[in-house]
Amino acid sequence: AKTGHWVLEFDPEMRKKIDPLMGYTTSADMRSQIRLTFDTREEAVAYAEKEGLAYRVEEPKESKRRQISYAENFRYDRRTPWTH
Repeated sequence: AKTGHWVLEFDPEMRKKIDPLMGYTTSADMRSQIRLTFDTREEAVAYAEKEGLAYRVEEPKESKRRQISYAENFRYDRRTPWTH
């Protein structure tokens, strides 16, 4: 998985439109399709500054991991039913 990478994405310049017939979401904003990845934060910031782009850095959020055993999947008193 591509973890540990820094991503440069452009903010949308216009709202997306919903096609009334098919319900597809469309946009004429080509910059919203661009997604650049960098190995380090410094590389991403250097690229944005070199290209004269206004940017903001969003620090990665610490994920909350709950340690459970495999047997938890088969407990009879589960809160949600096991559907498989």
